[in-house]
Amino acid sequence: MLPQKLNNVGVVILAAGRGTRLNCENEPKVMLQIGNRPIVSYIVATLKKIGFKKEQICLVVGFKKDKVIKYFGDSVSYATQADQKGTAHAAYIGMKSLPANINQVLVVNGDDSAFYRPETLINFIDEHLKNKVILSLFTTDVGSNTGKIVRHGDGQVEIIEKEYLTEEQKKITEISTGTFMFKRAWFEEIFPSMPLLRKLKEFGLPTALAIARDHHEKYQVVKMKNSQEWFGINTLEELDQANAAIKKYF
Repeated sequence: MLPQKLNNVGVVILAAGRGTRLNCENEPKVMLQIGNRPIVSYIVATLKKIGFKKEQICLVVGFKKDKVIKYFGDSVSYATQADQKGTAHAAYIGMKSLPANINQVLVVNGDDSAFYRPETLINFIDEHLKNKVILSLFTTDVGSNTGKIVRHGDGQVEIIEKEYLTEEQKKITEISTGTFMFKRAWFEEIFPSMPLLRKLKEFGLPTALAIARDHHEKYQVVKMKNSQEWFGINTLEELDQANAAIKKYF
């Protein structure tokens, strides 16, 4: 049974991407299989295990969305990102479709969250609710070539996307997992005026952290205890590695 404190929590799973680097032509990236199941099915199962109801789980679909909807049926809810305008845009679309009583929203990527354990997510949500912040970011130490976490001397934190990294910053091992938790009202208020990422020309979730920092809002960065629970899948080699690992994991 879902703990009462989670009754007003919703989850948005980003599942609209095509997966260009993985040559996905006939199905979305999240529907590629590891352990004989779609990648995204693992995070949905984990959320169900925690006790989230279908109304609380929104899959944001786009490319070949019929494949996702056919697989999950009415076990979750859906929102459609017709145009690929970035992670923040997808999160906003998903958030807006959640029931009115949802006031805190967990946002996860459907393609890198297959290894998350229920207790890991519950602890992350607990930290967010307990500390009454408007934004929480999940990080981990894996040294992957993705958004790096730069911690400044004044305690402030910055996400530097891979397109902007200096050679020195590329050596940083702490990365953003792309998993966030937001106070819903705050995110829905700031998104309409959110600037585009300069090089990517899309709306990125890291910008939300920058806005919170610049506006002196209360936010936090939570580091994952077990870095093996985050598994980014962006290449065929990583897909093979995830497939081998998932069979040992479950």
